[in-house]
Amino acid sequence: MSEFSRFMKANKVKKPNGKYAPTVTLQDENGKPLEWEFRPITSKENEELRDSCTIEVQVKGKPNLFRPKVKAADYVAKMIVASTVYPDLYDAKLQDSYGVKTPEDLLYAMVDNAGEYQEFTVWMQKYQGFTQSLDDKVEAAKN
Repeated sequence: MSEFSRFMKANKVKKPNGKYAPTVTLQDENGKPLEWEFRPITSKENEELRDSCTIEVQVKGKPNLFRPKVKAADYVAKMIVASTVYPDLYDAKLQDSYGVKTPEDLLYAMVDNAGEYQEFTVWMQKYQGFTQSLDDKVEAAKN
């Protein structure tokens, strides 16, 4: 195998889907929390998600000067939705059962415990290959 051929797509290792039980409130008949299935998102999908959650914020004291700001909570929720294989967060019956109309709102309704949701977001970011959570990066940038 030549050095160059090692870079061919056929030689690329595919990351397997991951499973995680984000809440203890959804259980099987034996009382075990239900596992959800997730797929890795691509770099391009990640950029599109981040861009969709980026707004322009005016710099204080500088008229007509703006800086980009990522709405972190929206970004992480969209990342989770985009990577969720099962359950189908776009399913109308599932959304109707929780009285919501978007997959992001369904996510928040299904994992409605703040502590569980926070742990879930940390797991998701690590699964997607981020070594630090977005919150950690924000804290590091402040210091």
